[in-house]
Amino acid sequence: MFRVNLFGTMFFVVFALVFGFIIFALIRGIAQWSKNNRSPQLTVEATVVAKRADVSVTNHPMAGDVTGAHGYSHTSSTTYYVTFQVESGDRMEFHVPREEYGMLVEGDAGRLTFQGTRYLGFERAY
Repeated sequence: MFRVNLFGTMFFVVFALVFGFIIFALIRGIAQWSKNNRSPQLTVEATVVAKRADVSVTNHPMAGDVTGAHGYSHTSSTTYYVTFQVESGDRMEFHVPREEYGMLVEGDAGRLTFQGTRYLGFERAY
């Protein structure tokens, strides 16, 4: 008689899904990187129209305490984005380095340089 091991089956299914998601994300990232490398480097007139910061916070139990009874330590990371509007009216959002995010102000006009979805720089017009 055939006996089903439910735990073993569920473990395999969850493992396969997680592994598949990791492989999918890796392939997608490599494909985007490759597409950016094949794209021409463009410089266009643009205006900064919006800025946003995405803060990610992770809580970790302190000193190896998996229950969290002794509190948590917190790790945070911030990803910075700037939206530019080009002469045609199209808007493009780019991930930008923290240092440049702090120097850009909504309404700044200048020359945006990018390659595909990769931000390369912004030179403000004075």
